Amino acid sequence: MRRRVVVGEGEVQQVAAACARALRGVDAVSGEQLDQAALVERAGWLTALVGSLASGVVREHWSGDDLAQLASGIDRSGASLPSQGRMALRRLGWTVTVPESVYVPDRVVRIAQEQAGLRSAWWRAEITTALPATWPAGPARRTEAEWEALRAALPEGGVATSVLRARTRQIATFHARYGRLPVDVTECEQAPGAGGQVGLAAVDKQLATPERCSEDSARYAVLTLRLPVRPAPACRGDWHPVRIRFRLPPHVPHTAVLCAPTLRIRQGRLLLDVPYAQAVPKPERAGHRTAVAFDWGLNTLLTGGTLHLTDEAQPRVLTDGHPVVLRAAGVLAKADRLRTLSEHISARIDRLRTLITSRQEPGERPSPHLVAKLAVLERERERVARRRTRLNAALARAAARFVVDHASAAGASVIYLEVLRDMEARGKGRTLNTRLSQTVRGAIVTHVRHQAAALGIAVVIVPPRGTSKHCPRCLTPFRHHRAPNDRAAGWAWASCPNPACGYSTGRDNAAWQRIGARGLTHQHKTSLDRSSGTFVIRTVVEALDRARAVQQQTQDRTKSGRTNRRPAPGKRRRGPAPPGNRASTARPGGKRPAGRTPTHPTHRSRRCSRQQGPIRIGIPTWPHRPDGARLGAGFHRHAHTTPVRRRPWPSHPPKRSRTPGITQETQAD
Repeated sequence: MRRRVVVGEGEVQQVAAACARALRGVDAVSGEQLDQAALVERAGWLTALVGSLASGVVREHWSGDDLAQLASGIDRSGASLPSQGRMALRRLGWTVTVPESVYVPDRVVRIAQEQAGLRSAWWRAEITTALPATWPAGPARRTEAEWEALRAALPEGGVATSVLRARTRQIATFHARYGRLPVDVTECEQAPGAGGQVGLAAVDKQLATPERCSEDSARYAVLTLRLPVRPAPACRGDWHPVRIRFRLPPHVPHTAVLCAPTLRIRQGRLLLDVPYAQAVPKPERAGHRTAVAFDWGLNTLLTGGTLHLTDEAQPRVLTDGHPVVLRAAGVLAKADRLRTLSEHISARIDRLRTLITSRQEPGERPSPHLVAKLAVLERERERVARRRTRLNAALARAAARFVVDHASAAGASVIYLEVLRDMEARGKGRTLNTRLSQTVRGAIVTHVRHQAAALGIAVVIVPPRGTSKHCPRCLTPFRHHRAPNDRAAGWAWASCPNPACGYSTGRDNAAWQRIGARGLTHQHKTSLDRSSGTFVIRTVVEALDRARAVQQQTQDRTKSGRTNRRPAPGKRRRGPAPPGNRASTARPGGKRPAGRTPTHPTHRSRRCSRQQGPIRIGIPTWPHRPDGARLGAGFHRHAHTTPVRRRPWPSHPPKRSRTPGITQETQAD
């Protein structure tokens, strides 16, 4: 199904996915024009058929022995199992049971076998087996020796502490209910479902063929797919090829190769997740000299900057001292309001269900008014959930674009981020726990990896332990206290107690410098995580981490010539002269206004200007148009960011003046 992508020297193949919407189609046998409702109906029949077949396979082989045999990679005869899931199930003899009165092509059976997903359950099975084997006396609080025994029994590659705590709570609930520990994961969990989708990657061109339209190959594509004409097809003639036309999103390159999509039905629409492959520059694991690093926060979602590793015999880590920030307090506040609204609606739904159930148990008929109100509230909860999903997705895309744009403008070849998989929102108060649990760090990291891969920029995950504890200049332990410009109590500010240093800054500003320095000095320890395909620094050498301090590199602003750029006399600011000024004869004297000339009126309307502001995130207006951002003010009115610096590292050489022998130092944007 997938065509070959021409990969040159120093390039790799990148596979991404774009979501498209099917609007209409044509039945190639009868010539019938199919609108959106007809396409959704036929695709729904195929989805239901594949889901029932895949669920039957999972329920039949949902046991510890079958999962272990599939995960071993060896069949009953001792031969190795194929890497494809459908071929491995056929080698083991795990067939799909098709109803007698229904005709299902062999390609559809392949899809069901591939979507069974029994191999992915073995990772959960290993964790569930390791936890009872090392069950401690107090599951809520393990000792250091008990943690070491548990990590030794876990599968290779490491497991996040949050996952272990969740599995521990699951096993503790099972133990409290049945009075014993579970044997394997099949006792703790029911057989998973197949999901409401159809993955066409497991079939060939006889069932599905994606191709670009000949008249407009950059914008439109056609998927030729065999769909049933009735819910229970009885013969081969009940499967007709349908040509589904859809529009490609604008970010899909016209040179990319389209692969077999995945069909899913959402809210009465047929959506296609279309994978596309293209050749991109290969990111390097090590050998980086210029990097950008970012630290996570709450009100200030991202704080970062640029660092440079010198070519000296004893390399030094330098920074230009210009942090960049992304403040999304307004977006997060809106997400919190939507969360509160969703919780309020859910509480009302639970109350109505209790009232309806209390009348159904004695055999009475529930009130039609309560049933209608329950249906309205359920629709409203789904609508609020969609709003939260769209808002989080827009924030993740905008934050990722902010990070990648700064890396590209600085000429960096790597982006260092801290991993927060083990951070749990517990024990920090009700408000802080809620704010920590509502952030979208994982989605932001996913989008950063995708956008950076197109530019050949590597994304490396760095351990966050101790990044905000020591001073980045002299590596002395910080003293944390409240910020000097904020009356609220807290620990947002850090001061170095070393008299020779005296560095004072915000915790986030110091953290990104330590993250970048740790990443640049531990390049040789960067490894590739096979499960996720990302670069990770798993361990930190304490001596190497404490040996590199971040040094500030400032630009030489020594005046070496005359100042050419002066305001013209006719363009100076008009203002009353000071009292007693004899030169001012035309106007009476007065007090000059202090500060800058105001550039905007004090009272602004909700309608923004047409110019893109320098502290706004600009994205296309078609996916999201909130009030106040229709004319280019950004994706949200309260998402502020530092402007992208157009100057790469190192700084530009001095600009030559027109006068021979005189140079003029340029200042950063």
